[in-house]
Amino acid sequence: MSVRVYVPTTLRGLAAAVRDQEVGPLRGTAFAVTRELTRSAPGADTEELEYLAMVDAARASLRLIGAQGEDTPSLRVVIAADVDGEVREREDLDRSVVTLGAPIPWRAVAAVHLDGADAADAVAAAAAAVDAADLGDLDAEFVVGSAEDFELAWYAPGEIVYLLQELGLDPAN
Repeated sequence: MSVRVYVPTTLRGLAAAVRDQEVGPLRGTAFAVTRELTRSAPGADTEELEYLAMVDAARASLRLIGAQGEDTPSLRVVIAADVDGEVREREDLDRSVVTLGAPIPWRAVAAVHLDGADAADAVAAAAAAVDAADLGDLDAEFVVGSAEDFELAWYAPGEIVYLLQELGLDPAN
């Protein structure tokens, strides 16, 4: 049985995944519908729970953008994939965190979600504020929330090469 997982990354990480034809989540970390997520949203259906897992992955993408100091547009990127291999829930971390046993082949990618260019300034500010928000700073949480107000767009895996080229990233390099 396959499990839908949401892998946070950056534009450069997305370009590397296309080039390598596999998604290698940082330390195997991804997000999915877990028991803890299900408990935290009683009455939510599968689609709503998957959306919440994607939102959690999008916040993790902010952390990656902030940590890597990207020189590309600051856009949150979440890769959605169906995994047949080992997926372990991490109850010691956030509500939807899982660890994957192996990289995900690109052919298992169902969709890529990312911000539109209009979100870049809000995402850059949120990437700088996300750690403070996680520690309870209400002003920082407002900044992060401003970025989270932007909905991620959906792209088919076959569109990603062209999208990356449009953004000035060559997946071949």
